[in-house]
Amino acid sequence: MVTTEGDRIRWVELPGQDPARVYVHGLGATSPAYFAETAAHPLLTGRRSLLVDLLGHGISDRPTHFDYSLEAHADALAEALTAAGATGAELIAHSMGGSVAVVLAARHPHLVSRLVLIDANLDPMTPSPSAGGSSGIAAYFEEEFLAGGWQEVRDRVGPHWWSTMRLTGREALHRSAVHLVRGSVPTMRELLLDLSIPRTYLLPEADGPLPGADALTAAGVDVVPVPDCGHNIMLDNPEAFARATAAALTDPHRV
Repeated sequence: MVTTEGDRIRWVELPGQDPARVYVHGLGATSPAYFAETAAHPLLTGRRSLLVDLLGHGISDRPTHFDYSLEAHADALAEALTAAGATGAELIAHSMGGSVAVVLAARHPHLVSRLVLIDANLDPMTPSPSAGGSSGIAAYFEEEFLAGGWQEVRDRVGPHWWSTMRLTGREALHRSAVHLVRGSVPTMRELLLDLSIPRTYLLPEADGPLPGADALTAAGVDVVPVPDCGHNIMLDNPEAFARATAAALTDPHRV
């Protein structure tokens, strides 16, 4: 249970040694669907692995009273990891999940020993009514989204993303998008720069240089382009993702 009302975060667990590895999905996703193949890759097996669904998503509860801010998501995830005995975990986190993971590491540092961020949101964005992702969802008022805006988003994002997005509570989807676009204070980028744990940022090679990469590198963040993939790196090129993630988690110079 991660809220005072008794709401539960759930996960799929793969057995192995501690410290745990925790996989965290993005907006409108679910960790088992996005990470099962790569979490079972020979380069990444052998460690206890939790494929966690954030509150409002996948197999976790979908409370309508929860505000779904990045901080609230991070605190709820902290409750879940504490209950699971997963302190000092290595977090592998995609997109919005990466934003949540950065906030978690800043607010609950004893829970996180390493971060692997997968094309994560680091900066606030501007809502855009024509977009299909978080900026498009955030362009609606909540009442508009619940009344039918979600159907327009469904049609824009297409069947692949909708196959997991449809499992997300509609209030959870809208509020998570609004808060993701708004970002954290300090921003996720500023929090990431200030962390002292090993940090790696994976991005699609085709997207070109990551904005602000020089400052990230100077602060000790490894910025790693991954070839032949789009935003969903672990799905588009699972072999390259597994190699890059395994390297980030086993670098003997990053302790």
